[in-house]
Amino acid sequence: MHYWLVSMRGGERVLEQLCEIFPRAEIFTHVVDHRVLSPRLRRHTIHTSFIARLPFARRHYQKYLPLMPRALEGLDLSEYDLVISCEAGPAKGVITRPDALHLTYCHSPMRYIWDQYHQYRAQSGWAARAMMPLFAPFLRQWDMASAARSDVVLANSHYVAARIAKAWGRAAQVVHPPVETELFAASEDVGEEYLWVGQLVPYKRPDVAVAAFLASGRRLHVVGEGPMLARLKEMAGGAPHVRFTPRLSFGGLRAAYAQSRALVFTAEEDFGLVPIEVMASGRPVLALGRGGALETVVPGVTGQFYAKSSVPALTKALDDFEAWLPAFRPADAVARAREFSPQHFRAEIEAAVAEGFAALLARLSPKKRPVVALGEQPAAFMLHVEQA
Repeated sequence: MHYWLVSMRGGERVLEQLCEIFPRAEIFTHVVDHRVLSPRLRRHTIHTSFIARLPFARRHYQKYLPLMPRALEGLDLSEYDLVISCEAGPAKGVITRPDALHLTYCHSPMRYIWDQYHQYRAQSGWAARAMMPLFAPFLRQWDMASAARSDVVLANSHYVAARIAKAWGRAAQVVHPPVETELFAASEDVGEEYLWVGQLVPYKRPDVAVAAFLASGRRLHVVGEGPMLARLKEMAGGAPHVRFTPRLSFGGLRAAYAQSRALVFTAEEDFGLVPIEVMASGRPVLALGRGGALETVVPGVTGQFYAKSSVPALTKALDDFEAWLPAFRPADAVARAREFSPQHFRAEIEAAVAEGFAALLARLSPKKRPVVALGEQPAAFMLHVEQA
């Protein structure tokens, strides 16, 4: 059960690996755009909830968020022994058989109703700002209640596990997402240009990176598109050492990773795939010391952290980073990235499923009691038998 299939991003890459483990699995989702799916996912039978039949659902699915709990509970999953829900939007609220195992792999509790509620509301249009206070309390109650339906909860990072404990009151085992590290390789042709990659949205703080590089005079290549692109270009004011590329092919992105001086990672992410892809390309990372990056970047080995999301803090960190850079060894970054390979992920998922089924069967099986002959039963039991 995947929340929605309208792009191929980190969550969908995890779904691909789950499909590798369970090649005959069927996929359920709220809405799907088959045109954007990878061949791996298109091989599977895909079912949708009633959300897919609503007007303009493929493009405006998030506007139907208040209806998604009912849509999930309307899905008939009674024939399945194992249900895996991939949670970042509503997915885990499905109803399963008592003797079926329901495992939830959580990328994040829904940010827009929990810890980033006020940020999302401030960035929304006037209609959404008016409606969010009306439906958010209901969604929070449902989100907490539906968390009890999962037999096993896995989190993609310790950072997300802490948020799960806060929002759902559930303990979560950490299984880091898979990164296809074998697709990336180091290069001898390393340039002087730092790299920023991602969607240009406020929470990723590309504005901090652009402002810091404008102040320092160092070269920055920003790769990504989003609502902040025009504003960032205006900030740069045509400065020759800060350039923007809205989109790169995969081959172009691989080359940008391998030839960059380093990645600048300004976002507080739940996990963050880009730093691992860059390390797999033999390059270091300068990251904000918060969120999932703390679990992937090794300070003094594969990169450095800066403590505060501000232009002065990043500008100072760039100076420190340049002083450390001669000690960096590309082989260390590549070795660290390989710890997040798909093989590691699949092995941990298979182990979690096996352990989950063992615990489920133990709960369903009658407790073993010593066999006692009829004549050895307590007197109260014997009196009850005689009366019967």
